[in-house]
Amino acid sequence: MDFKLNDEQRLIRKAARDFATKELAPNAREWEETATFSRQVFDKMGQLDFTGLYIPEKYDGTGVGRLTAALIFEELAKGCFATAVYLSVHNMVANLIFQYGNEEQRERWVKPLALGEKLGAYSLTEGEAGSDAANLQTTAVKTDGGYVVNGTKLYVTSGEVADVYAVMIRTDEAQKQRGISAFIVEKGTKGFGFGPHEPKMGLNASPTTELHFNDCFIPEENLIGEKGKGFNMALSALNGGRVSIGACSTGLAQQAFDYALAYAHKRHQFGRPIVSFQGLQFLFADLATEIEASRLLVYRAAAMMDQGEPCVLEAAMGKRFATDTAMRVTTEAVQILGGYGYMKSYPVEMYMRFAKVAQIFEGTNQIQRVVIARELGKYKGRKAPDTY
Repeated sequence: MDFKLNDEQRLIRKAARDFATKELAPNAREWEETATFSRQVFDKMGQLDFTGLYIPEKYDGTGVGRLTAALIFEELAKGCFATAVYLSVHNMVANLIFQYGNEEQRERWVKPLALGEKLGAYSLTEGEAGSDAANLQTTAVKTDGGYVVNGTKLYVTSGEVADVYAVMIRTDEAQKQRGISAFIVEKGTKGFGFGPHEPKMGLNASPTTELHFNDCFIPEENLIGEKGKGFNMALSALNGGRVSIGACSTGLAQQAFDYALAYAHKRHQFGRPIVSFQGLQFLFADLATEIEASRLLVYRAAAMMDQGEPCVLEAAMGKRFATDTAMRVTTEAVQILGGYGYMKSYPVEMYMRFAKVAQIFEGTNQIQRVVIARELGKYKGRKAPDTY
């Protein structure tokens, strides 16, 4: 497949790269250490049209598609991985409401999300529903004009700083997957609150909190699509999210690699730069190859998604490989810097902490292997499709 970029994609990538270099990279360490979320940065990304990447112009988006979005996320992640991650989730929420919502919902919520006037958050996970995503305990009971919701959601990216939440809630206790529906919940809704910010190993510039529902009334018009179809919506959103996280992880791996390689050229031992030793040369060769393989896997899944082709297999492969590669590259970067790599005065230890979570969210990499194996099992010895 040919991933040669057109002129527009090159310009967009350059805009993302310049923004990451000037606005994100100089502040990433401070934001991480102080657990600071910068709404001003989000506003600027809205001005750059990064907040409606999958939304048509009719609804104030740019509709640039998945491949171009992957270029943006990859570049932003080089500056601040946390920023790239919450932006990818925001775009996922805008697209979910656009794809499955009605015209009124598109006008009311998709437009401000696409313009970056409102920040979106996505919520599926609960205490008993992690990898077993259909085992939701938060319930929505039908009442006059809407639903009364009770329960707690965990690990919500953008936590209380978001404005619009796409939340998966159980509407039928007698069914598992078909008993889940998707709702739009706005900040300020009575009975809807937040837990404290979760202190994390990394990614602290992207706040993570619980969502609390205590007899929270959600109007009927906030139901996205059909009742009982929320689980399928969630899986579809996660499939796209895996491509985005794969792109973010590729950018993170590239940033760590570039830093370690530059260091290896400057650092001298035994009278010569350490990059001249064959052991490190071979390591850099392997890491560079794995980063490029990650990039191509992610780009391929993104291109297939743009073309409307099924790509559950490809998205899972891209996410699994790219995030595992990011973990390997960042860990090796720490090792290459030696004692300096372990110090917070150098960025590679932060990169390593960032990389760990990428192997966990949007479906753990163990779950990605389950998805890949299940998709391969569909062929049962028959010839795989041409796209594989």
